[in-house]
Amino acid sequence: MIPGHEISGVVVAVGKNVTNIKVGDHAGVGCLVDSCRSCDNCKNGEENYCKTGMVGTYNSRAKYPHCPGYDAETKTGPVTYGGYS
Repeated sequence: MIPGHEISGVVVAVGKNVTNIKVGDHAGVGCLVDSCRSCDNCKNGEENYCKTGMVGTYNSRAKYPHCPGYDAETKTGPVTYGGYS
């Protein structure tokens, strides 16, 4: 785990529903990597105030079914390991 959240890189793949970035774009990751995406705060672009809890960039755990690696049986996902640039 790297206690940092200023991760930068170049996009190498995007999902089929991604419209605002493309392969080859430069991108960065902030202090959170996911949220429930459905509460009022998330819908208003304030994921850091997610009512069920945001997923931090480091030392956090994926906890939503849409997170890669989420296990429906245990209702948990992999740990986020952070990064720094």
